[in-house]
This record gives sequence, C-alpha cells and structure tokens, in this order.
Amino acid sequence: MEDWQNKLYFSDNLKVLREHIPVSSVDLIYLDPPFNSNATYNMLFKEPSGEKSAAQIAAFEDTWKWGPEAEEAFDEAVLAGPPDLAELLKALRQVLRPSNMLAYLSMMAVRLVEMHRVLKPTGSLFLHCDPTASHYIKLILDAIFSPKNFRNEIIWERSQPKGHAKTRFSRCHDTIFFYSKSEKSLFIPQFVEHDPAYLEKFYRFVEPETGRRYTLADLTNPNKERPNLTYEFPPGSGTVRVWRWTRERMQQAWEEGRVVVPEEGGVVRYKRYLDEMSGTPIKDVWYDIEHLHGSSHEYLGYQTQKPESLLERIIRAASNEGDLVLDPFCGCGTAVAVAERLQRRWIGIDITYLAIGLIRKRLQDSFGRELAPYEEIGIPRDVPSAERLFQLDPFQFECWALAAVGARSARDKRGADRGIDGVMNLRDEYNSEYKKIILQVKGGHVGVSQIRDLQGVLEREKAEIGVFLTLKRPTRQMREEAAAAGALIEAQFPQHRFPRLQILTVEDIFAGKKIAYPSWWSQDTFKKGPRRRKNNPEEAQNNLLKELQEPYLS
Repeated sequence: MEDWQNKLYFSDNLKVLREHIPVSSVDLIYLDPPFNSNATYNMLFKEPSGEKSAAQIAAFEDTWKWGPEAEEAFDEAVLAGPPDLAELLKALRQVLRPSNMLAYLSMMAVRLVEMHRVLKPTGSLFLHCDPTASHYIKLILDAIFSPKNFRNEIIWERSQPKGHAKTRFSRCHDTIFFYSKSEKSLFIPQFVEHDPAYLEKFYRFVEPETGRRYTLADLTNPNKERPNLTYEFPPGSGTVRVWRWTRERMQQAWEEGRVVVPEEGGVVRYKRYLDEMSGTPIKDVWYDIEHLHGSSHEYLGYQTQKPESLLERIIRAASNEGDLVLDPFCGCGTAVAVAERLQRRWIGIDITYLAIGLIRKRLQDSFGRELAPYEEIGIPRDVPSAERLFQLDPFQFECWALAAVGARSARDKRGADRGIDGVMNLRDEYNSEYKKIILQVKGGHVGVSQIRDLQGVLEREKAEIGVFLTLKRPTRQMREEAAAAGALIEAQFPQHRFPRLQILTVEDIFAGKKIAYPSWWSQDTFKKGPRRRKNNPEEAQNNLLKELQEPYLS
C-alpha cells in the first residue's frame, strides 16, 4: 500500500476488470450503471448567461441494444459464469427473447461476475438502479453473489417526483442493492441525529443531579424459554421474570444506579442516557438525502450525478480508511471524489472521455494541492497513442482533444456539427462581456479549404477566435490562410495581438502549447466543483450531519 497510486481508467470496464484488477483486491464496489430506461442522459454545460446549453453532448446512451456484442456477453456469462447464472439467463432468454432488456442484463451479468471476482471476502457491492430493471438485476445478483449474501434493498427517496401523477403514483425513488462477498463482510452501522420529536417522546426524563436526559428501557427477555435467565429481581421483591442479562450483570448495573424502579412503579428498567447513544440508526429507507438540484453547489451539470452525502454514507458503512473503493461506471466521479476525501484508495473507470475530463477537473477543483497522486490509464500520452484513439473511436478522440485545451463539445449528438466541434466560453474581466472561441477537430486528412470553412463559421457565429485542432500537420497554405484572417486587438491593451484563426496540432498539445487569448479573459466553460478538505473526519461528519438536517431545518 505504500507505493499505491489511485487509478483513473479511460476504457471499457470489462477489459479493465479482467486485465488490470487482481482477484480479491477490492474492499468496496459502488456502481451506478445505465438504468436501461430508454433515455439518453446528456452532459449539460452552462452558457455564459448561466442557462443550460441547448447544445448537449451524449455522455452515454442509456440503452444497450441487442447485437453481436450483447450476444457475445450472453454466451460468456452462460459458459463461464456460475451455474445458477447460466440457468437464469437461459430462462430469461425464453421470456424476454433477444431484446434490449436481455442485452442490458447480459452486459451487466458478465461485468458483475468480474466484480465478484475482484472483491475481497470482506468486501461489499452497492448497485444503484431504478424500478425499470431492478427486479431482473436482483435475480442476476442472487445468482452471482448468492441470496444468503443479500444484505439490503435500500430505497433512496428523492425529493423530486418523476412526472405528474395522472394515472399512477409519482415516482420518486431509486433502488440500491447491497450484497456482500461473504458472511465476513465489513459493515459499520451509521447514525443520524435523533429527531427532536423523538427525543421529547422517548427521552423525556432528566437526571436532576447531572442534567442528563435518559429513557427507561425494557430489561425483560422476549424468549421465555431461558431458565438460566429466569430469577427474582430485585432480590426479595417477589418479581420473577426472564431477563435479558445474567443475575451477576443485573446486580452490577443495579449497584451502578443504571437499573431502577420507575417512579410510577412496576418492573425494573434500564436507564439509558441520551449522550451515550450514537443517534438514530440508519435503516434501509433513505429519505434524508436530497437529490441534486441545478442550484446545488455540488452540481456539475451531469444529469445522473449523485449527491456526495449518498456516497459518503455508503463508503463509511462498508470500508475503512486505506481500503480500496472501485467505481466501474464512474461518470462525473462522485464516488472517486468522496473516496479521496475520506482517505480511501480508489479506482475509477469510464468509457467516455467526457467523464474522464470532468473527473480530472473535479478532483483538482476540490482538493488542489491536497490531491493524492493518481495515474491516468488509457488516455493519450503522445501522438501515436492519440492516433490509436482516433482509429478506435473518432468521437472519443474529439472529446479528448477538446478537453486537452479546456474546451467542451458543441455537438447535440454524434452527427452534424454545423462546422463547430467545440466551444470555449470566456468572460472579459474588464468590461464583463462574454467572449467565445470556437473549435474544429480533425483527425484525418486536412487541407486549406477547411481553414476557409472555419473562417466562414467564425463570422457566422460572431466568435472572437477560431481554432483548428488537428492530428495531422498542417500545410504551408493552411498556415498562410490562417494568418491572413488577421489578429484580434482589444481596446484596453492594443499592443497585444491574438491570431483570429489559430492552428494547433496534437503534437503542439503534448509540447504544452495553448490557445492564445487575452489573459484577462477568464474560463467560464465548465462549472467548478466545490472545494473539499481531507484529513478532518470530525469536520466531515459534522458537515454530513448538517447536510442531512437541512430538509428538516428549512
């Protein structure tokens, strides 16, 4: 553990699980996979006005469709998975037929088999889903983890119902399945502060000498077939009961003043002080954690983003400091960020560079110099690896290239781009005006006509600067055409000149070259993550309690 570095993978999680994560090495897995809800969840960026951008980039398609890849996953799960899983999937195929739902379940099954493999015997898995496929997912989990290792079906009640209830009750909850690897699993009970009404009802007594509040608890045993615990107490009172404690323990508590006869008389009871209680134990229905609203300081624009308090509860309950937390669908990185703050080691995996770029920025914004060193794997490190990414997936190459220069995608989806692949929104600090830089990304053949096209788009969009970001080296004619577009000159500092059309190669990016624009323009493309502190468990716990209490205090 001394030489451990946290890891962020840009890859398919199935490949990473199989090739990079050893057996029985992970303490806790949290996953929030696509829900198969036939929706496309988008990565939303803010416009300079603060409104959500009309241009949205698909972070992932929330449906896995039946095809060769799903068929392969089905075969792998049946042939290499546990026998119960094989029988279950074959039965589901009879019912569901080759369909998108069966594709989803097959792709999840083969991954969950690998997650079970990498968990330690003391490890646990928390799978976040919704009612669309939760009943099928639980069957798959039972077949892989065994029903005896099922711990909880946690209901997270969000504050925002889904839609208006005209033909049904409003939907306002997600499901989190909690499974352990074995009966040796780690679990640390979690508590919240008692509700004031509960305290008034149950802790209504106050000790005059100390001012301590207490309640009187039952000491009788519900199991009446315990002759060894059946005796008279107090001695000589004639009161014979089946007690919870042995005679010796009861006598000791009596001498300490903790076993008392109630003022109203009756059977002795146990004096339980409020200040000795940890709080109200958290049950399997969580109604005290708010869904992230757009106005939340945590919200980064990622539509499926979960609250940090939700992940904090899970991580605190099923891991200790120094343990390894894995999120194989890490999205915007909430589990990774909370694991970092709570001093856990972590591995995050996502198949979209959009997510990887957002996590990288979130970690830096949140922890700054406190951020522990981590390793980025699968991300281009040089021109050849960038070329390989382009050959594998041009869209992900485009996302990577834009993020590398601090821009975000301007596409609605993988399709027509109207001559704009990326956008940078900036704010002029001197006159509070918003400025815009537009970008085109090219991985294949390039020519001077593309520079002319970009100049036309620059004029059409009324942007200040246009950037041509290319994997291939530009020709001399391209550079001459870009230079002919002239320079941007700001009235405040006329001595500074910035080319209106700039060509930036991938080789330039690796050499540290950046887009040239005025230093008094501040970046306003991405929302900044909230600052977080580490190594202060007491403060973190107080902040969590405060967040949990906000719904009651407001």
